[in-house]
Amino acid sequence: MKSEEHIQFWLEGAAHDLDAAESLFAAGKYDWCLFLGHLVLEKTLKAILVQKQGEKIPPKTHNLVKLAEKSSLELTDDQKIFLDEVNDFNLEIRYPDYKKAFYLHCSREYTTESFTKIKEIYQWLISRITSKA
Repeated sequence: MKSEEHIQFWLEGAAHDLDAAESLFAAGKYDWCLFLGHLVLEKTLKAILVQKQGEKIPPKTHNLVKLAEKSSLELTDDQKIFLDEVNDFNLEIRYPDYKKAFYLHCSREYTTESFTKIKEIYQWLISRITSKA
C-alpha cells in the first residue's frame, strides 16, 4: 500500500466511526458514542502521522497525546488536556471496573459537550491533512 492509500485507509475509518458515533448519540448510547469519538481522533492522528513521517504503520498506541506529539502537531494546552480526557473514554468503556461508572457519567449534557469538542478537533485535524496534501 502506498503512503497515500494508507492515509486514506485511516481517514475512511475515522469518517465511518464518526458516522457510527452520531448514530449512537441519536440512540442515547452516550458511552459508546464517546468511545467511538476516541477512535475517530486516534485514526485521524494516525493518518497525520503517516503523512508527516512517511510511516506506513503508525505506532500501536491508543494514546492521543502521544500520537499528536509524535506527529509534531502544535497543540494548545486546552487541546492537550482534552485529548488526555478523551483517552479515558477508550479505557473506561473496556474494563468492567470503570464501565458502569462511565456509563452513569455519560449524561446527554456531558456527552453533547464532549462529542462537540471531539468533532471540532476532528475538523481541525482534517484541516492539517488537507492543507499539507
